[in-house]
Amino acid sequence: MTVNNEKQLSKLLRIGKICGTALKMMQEAVRPGMTTAELNDIGARYLYQHGARPAPILMYNFPGATCISINDEAAHGIPGDRVIQPGDLVNVDVSAELDGYFADCGGSVAVPPISVEDKQLCDYTLAALDAAINAVSANHPLYVIGQAVESVARKGGYNIIRELSGHGVGRSLHEEPRHVPNFFSKRAKQPLTEGMVLTLEPFLTRGVGKVVTADDGWTLKTINGSRACQYEHTVMITRGKPLLVTAV
Repeated sequence: MTVNNEKQLSKLLRIGKICGTALKMMQEAVRPGMTTAELNDIGARYLYQHGARPAPILMYNFPGATCISINDEAAHGIPGDRVIQPGDLVNVDVSAELDGYFADCGGSVAVPPISVEDKQLCDYTLAALDAAINAVSANHPLYVIGQAVESVARKGGYNIIRELSGHGVGRSLHEEPRHVPNFFSKRAKQPLTEGMVLTLEPFLTRGVGKVVTADDGWTLKTINGSRACQYEHTVMITRGKPLLVTAV
């Protein structure tokens, strides 16, 4: 969507803060011994208490209010009876709707004891998100996002999971542009315009950078078992630095 007035912005920021807060609560709650269903319940309760509807259920009938992916699960992990273990890399993705507006955010948590490899993977993925945030502003082409992410990934020696990308968001969970690549592509030359709302969400891995769908029909896993990491914000494009809709 493109934000055209203060009323739209207010509603977008409201659901953005709810999603961002739910994500933060879940990230802070991650601990060994809890199940992913228990972690999901923390976010779900907060969303429902604030009148928000989990977008995965609302839009796709996903079997969980949030997506929780562990280690080689890059995205769309189903909450369930899996127990979080010491040393796991847990990704949480929260998206929801309130009063006709959607926001989407995510982040990874390395469970102690944290390996040097996992810390570096998280640091570089977060740096890639920061680089993308710093690159976007009105009248720049869409490909500056992928350019920024790819530059950071290359410095760290990581591969980008190219099948997973950012997207437009706002009045639906997935809107135009439906593919915001995390790698440089001349085809992604659509100009960023003031008020445009996007998710920025780099996915990095030490592995090949390709995913397959697991037997559950939802979970996307790296093809060689390598760990994956993701961080995500919903942002609104401005003439300067973007507005972080899901910041808390």
